[in-house]
Amino acid sequence: MSDESNSGIRRDAWAEVPPMEPGPAPRARADASGGRARVTAHPAAGPSRSRTVAPSPLDPGATRDPYRVHRVLREEFPLTFDPLLRSWVLSRYADVATALTDARFTHGHRPGDPPCAQTHADVDEAELRSVTARTAHVLARRIADRPNADLVADFCHWLPAGTVAAAVGVPYRDMMRLVRGRAASALAGQCTSQISVREKALASFLAHVLADPERARELRDAPSEEIARAWTESLRHDPPVQIAVRRTAAEVRVSGGTIPAGEPVALLIGAACRDPERFRDPDRYHPPRDDPGQLTYGSGSCPAVLLAALEAEYSVRALLDAMPRLRLAHGFRPERTGLITRAPRSLLVRPGG
Repeated sequence: MSDESNSGIRRDAWAEVPPMEPGPAPRARADASGGRARVTAHPAAGPSRSRTVAPSPLDPGATRDPYRVHRVLREEFPLTFDPLLRSWVLSRYADVATALTDARFTHGHRPGDPPCAQTHADVDEAELRSVTARTAHVLARRIADRPNADLVADFCHWLPAGTVAAAVGVPYRDMMRLVRGRAASALAGQCTSQISVREKALASFLAHVLADPERARELRDAPSEEIARAWTESLRHDPPVQIAVRRTAAEVRVSGGTIPAGEPVALLIGAACRDPERFRDPDRYHPPRDDPGQLTYGSGSCPAVLLAALEAEYSVRALLDAMPRLRLAHGFRPERTGLITRAPRSLLVRPGG
């Protein structure tokens, strides 16, 4: 399944937005006649531009290094129309964070946002913690005696589904068949589809942890709060969802111009989370940072958000308890790929060190 399908982004739904000719970064303003936005090119305020055509987040090669494109967009084209996405593109933290919560933008489903909490039944956090720990330890023990393993295929793919299955009483053997459907809905409501996002987020998190053996050792017996900081920093540094789509419900002023009402807007989560105006040394993975934050999840109560954090915590504890010498395979470096969603496709390890 493609990244676009995983994220729920349907380009055919944007077909009514006409492609635009490449040109300087535009300032958008509503046409006086009330029709579709008329775009007039103006240089944005600030330093002179080093290029006249904005790169696209879907450019060839961006799947390996989207952050190079993100940097150019953030610095030189804070508002631009992308013909490939058929959407306006926002890349600065202040604009993206606003679009994710402001009523002037229609809202997709981001677990943890206020409307999300209204769709869930009460959950027992202590019980979720118990089933997450138990599921993580079962999965870790299954690979502990192997000479080699792939944590993406053998652990990350199973833990989010297995945790939900255990929480709603689905037998382990039926886990993958039922957990993505009706059974999971009893726990997670609209957030059922977030299982795939949690898989990707967990893979990136474990890649960060195992990239530094000393960090892994420290986290094994660390307080929950310390692991939570490492988890939040992973969501910031490499968000599992790189692009989210909204539509303006009213005219909105943003960096670089004004977007008229009724326009599709692509929010570059990955670019916003590395904005130096919000985060110091943004390209560095640094859990102790004193300016933490992430945009993958909202701040409200939601089983999907809680489960994701618990899965991160107990994946570290279970894996390093079952495999104290766990290391990345010799010569292996995790490679994150994807344009809409992004994560390592494999995480090759040596359970015995």
